[in-house]
Amino acid sequence: MVRELKTFLAIARCGSFAAAGQKIGLTQSAVSAQIKNLESALGLRLFDRTGRSAHLNAAGQRALPLAEQIIETFALMGRPETLDEYRGALRIGAISTVQTGLLPSVLLRLLEEAPGVEPKLVPGVSLNLLSLVDSGDIDLAIMIRPPFALPKELHAELIQREPFVLITPIDLPGDDPFALLVEQPFVRYDRNSFGGRQVSRFLRKHHLDVRPGLELDELDAIVKMVESGLGVALVPRAGLWLERPPTVRILSLGSATFHRELMLVSRHANRQLPLHQLFRQCLTPALTEIERPARGASRA
Repeated sequence: MVRELKTFLAIARCGSFAAAGQKIGLTQSAVSAQIKNLESALGLRLFDRTGRSAHLNAAGQRALPLAEQIIETFALMGRPETLDEYRGALRIGAISTVQTGLLPSVLLRLLEEAPGVEPKLVPGVSLNLLSLVDSGDIDLAIMIRPPFALPKELHAELIQREPFVLITPIDLPGDDPFALLVEQPFVRYDRNSFGGRQVSRFLRKHHLDVRPGLELDELDAIVKMVESGLGVALVPRAGLWLERPPTVRILSLGSATFHRELMLVSRHANRQLPLHQLFRQCLTPALTEIERPARGASRA
């Protein structure tokens, strides 16, 4: 019955039998057959179907958290209790700057401690990664703190605060970040992203009417556009561009500085697993290595 419960959860998340079948690799008829078996075993209907959509009825809504709990418990039964016994994949979600900045040294330490682990990196934007952790498609993710409360099944812990700075072309004169924001074209951090929303709030708070320019969701691409002379940008101080010789000027926002908070997100049921605890332990020295040069640069 575990198979049927997984199919039930897939339909609840996808909203239709057809979409759930595509996600888990079953035909629509196979999905229908599994749900029929589950409903027969329980003696009640779980979905109201309207056209191609399938919506949980009252019984289905009551069953949903119980089904999630059963699947999580079943998964724990097959997981080893010690790192020496662990063999298999650890699915790690990460935003782009974490992939290139923080994660390589974390993975190196992880493999030294648990050589049987097979890390699988899943890139994505924060909203997508949050959904993947929630659905169980990845084990954990390093992402930007969302501007809303997490589902109760998820646990998030703060691992790093990255200050936003103004970056300008290397030869652009002027040291007042507020004046430069108004005077120069603005290369915007995608306003639909979690970090981009913070930029929008900052601009509204300080009543800054910026000149419209490009809008991008990749920080390295934003830095490249500013480097090429296409404008100025507000970005978190994070990513590979900090490790290269300076190609842009970095101006502090002073007392107006705001921060992007990086969170490690996982399901509550998995937090105490040895491998998840080891991953957290590997994060600490990697964060220290990143913060040390950043502190030095801030004093310069």
